[in-house]
Amino acid sequence: MEIKELQQRVDSWIKEYGVRYFSELTNLAVLTEEVGELARVMARKYGDQSFKPGETDNLAEEMADVLWVLTCLANQTGVDLTEAIEASFAKKTARDRERHLNNEKLFAKR
Repeated sequence: MEIKELQQRVDSWIKEYGVRYFSELTNLAVLTEEVGELARVMARKYGDQSFKPGETDNLAEEMADVLWVLTCLANQTGVDLTEAIEASFAKKTARDRERHLNNEKLFAKR
């Protein structure tokens, strides 16, 4: 699925099943909540914490939830995520073209 199609599908779903978008500030709070849920799973799967009884390793679900709400925010604020990510690639490439290749810390863990 292309990013543009993702934005269109989320928008269609919201209009059909969600009635309307939550306010931008509510969605920002929801995004923060979803990132926290993703962090909880990451801490248990890759960090030092263990899963509590009843908790599951639902990493993909939590990542999808973050992407969903971020897409809602993009739709609400008129951000074309395809254009935004292309601009981000250009910015990072110009800024970091040599930076990471010369970072000895990155090569120490290979």
